[in-house]
Amino acid sequence: MEYFGYLAAIFIGFFLGIFGGGGSLLAVPVFAYIFTLDEKVATAYSLFTVGIASFVGAYKQHTKINWQVALIFGIPSILGVWIVRFFIVPILPEIIYNYENFILTRRMLMFGVFSFLLFISAISMIYETNNIRPLKIKFFYSIVIFEGFIVGGITGLVGAGGGFLIVPALVILIGLDIKKAIATSLLIIALKSTFGFFFGDVLVMNIDWNFLLLFTLLTTFGIFIGTYFGLFINKIKLKKWFGVFILIIGLFIFLNEFFLQ
Repeated sequence: MEYFGYLAAIFIGFFLGIFGGGGSLLAVPVFAYIFTLDEKVATAYSLFTVGIASFVGAYKQHTKINWQVALIFGIPSILGVWIVRFFIVPILPEIIYNYENFILTRRMLMFGVFSFLLFISAISMIYETNNIRPLKIKFFYSIVIFEGFIVGGITGLVGAGGGFLIVPALVILIGLDIKKAIATSLLIIALKSTFGFFFGDVLVMNIDWNFLLLFTLLTTFGIFIGTYFGLFINKIKLKKWFGVFILIIGLFIFLNEFFLQ
């Protein structure tokens, strides 16, 4: 299973290289179900992998990044991730809610939210459109700052980058074109994920660096493979099928955590 997990790391990078995002949604399931890590460690390791992979993607598209917007959205996102990873996740009890025959555990909460985000992300991939249009009144910076904080908090809870939430916000509220929004989103994800990991998880848990660095190295290797094959692949059709796959993963996680455990 470990060898299969390391192979999955390459595939995560492969999809990241093709689409510039999305593949990191597989990191948490791989850590949790293949390497059998608990929910705290799985989401923490995912943050590191997502952060490094996003830095690689952002570097490849650095000329398209709007640095001002990255800071406006990124700083509250970093704050949101840090608060959740450093203060909230460590003190979440094993059993959060218990009423009669229903028990809500910490794992169910974290993976339940994660599966819900997988559903949303899958739908955005299957029915993707590049025809997102900005609102007539632009520069809703107060809303952008608030959403940055909320998306950061969600990232901190589930270990996913949330690019499918960030990109529409940058287009609709700020008025960036889709390509600049994607590039800027990658930088935001990289910043908030790595800051959340190093200033949150590293300070409150023991990290298996040998394992994590090997996994991330394989993911980065997969990014370069995906970048190469992305030149010859029909990305639109592949992304729809990838969205279906993500939908199946989300359904599996939800059923496994809430009904099969």
